[in-house]
Amino acid sequence: MNPEVAKVLKRLHYPLDVMLTCVRWYVAYPLSLRHLEQMMAERGIAVDHSTVHRWAIKLLPALYKVFRRRKRPVGKNWRIDETYLKVRGEWKYLYRAVDKHGDTVDFLLRASRDHAAARCFFDKAIDQNGTPDTVTIDGSTANLAALHDINSKREAPIVIRQDHRAIKRVTRPMLGFKDFRCASILLGGIELMHMIAKGQLRRSERSNASVAQQFYALAA
Repeated sequence: MNPEVAKVLKRLHYPLDVMLTCVRWYVAYPLSLRHLEQMMAERGIAVDHSTVHRWAIKLLPALYKVFRRRKRPVGKNWRIDETYLKVRGEWKYLYRAVDKHGDTVDFLLRASRDHAAARCFFDKAIDQNGTPDTVTIDGSTANLAALHDINSKREAPIVIRQDHRAIKRVTRPMLGFKDFRCASILLGGIELMHMIAKGQLRRSERSNASVAQQFYALAA
């Protein structure tokens, strides 16, 4: 078993296959925790909805660390966008980047939508994925200013082009986020499932594992 997952399991006393199934369903489909509680009950498994939430918060960061090490490289032409979600009744901002093939480059939840938040996102994306050749952004002045900051320290500047996505379909049944840390973890889990579904996990050329099997294999 993966060491990161094994460490988490010391504090979670339940069959791993049940926990992984619940967590995957929660971040892959538009389901509430109450839905999952009922679905497990129909299968003869008694689990409280708050327990499923705890599993997600504990397991998803460990699984995401494993995925990062196995993630396929992305392209050098990025497109940046942001969307907003409510956390404890206040709007927070999810920054995202995809390459020209639609593969996810990176993402970051921030409390504000400003120059500092945009710069933090670009620094994280570049650190994890290398420097892009071109970046296409919307009309955000914060994104533009952050990229100008980065270019001011580069001999070969990044080309900036100016000109959302179904994540809210999955988050809507979650009935809002009560905590910024939990929101970051769950959004990371949703992005993780999207990346696996898009084939961004490195695996054997002969492997024909399903999306679900690839997700579960992160714990192996």
